[in-house]
Amino acid sequence: MTLFRLCQLAEQFGIEIDYFTMRDTKSLALPQGWIALDTDHIESTTEAKVRLAHEMGHIETNSFYNVHSPLDVRQKHENRANKWAIKQLITEEELDEAVANGHTEIWDLADYFDVTEEFMRKAVCLYTYGNLATELYF
Repeated sequence: MTLFRLCQLAEQFGIEIDYFTMRDTKSLALPQGWIALDTDHIESTTEAKVRLAHEMGHIETNSFYNVHSPLDVRQKHENRANKWAIKQLITEEELDEAVANGHTEIWDLADYFDVTEEFMRKAVCLYTYGNLATELYF
């Protein structure tokens, strides 16, 4: 999926996207259906696409955490957002087909799907092991 198509999908979902400089993050989402991207610090359209998909994942799965609550598990919400993003940008069938066609290195798969290598590692983990624990496998 291209960045343009992802923006169209956000519009279909009623998600507003704004672009401006932020001090502590490159992207964020609010439950009201609003995403901010800091294009001054996002290094490529590939990174913008991955960040937008991730933030859309927060909204579409209602995965928001309270940074001030010791009882809220931040990683649970991040994982839900990442899984949603992965399933939108790379289906299991598309990954299987790419591997069958010889794209077997993470960097090559990331280039093929136009995602970051970190995101590609998460996708491979999700579809291979059913989790996002890249530190266990890479």
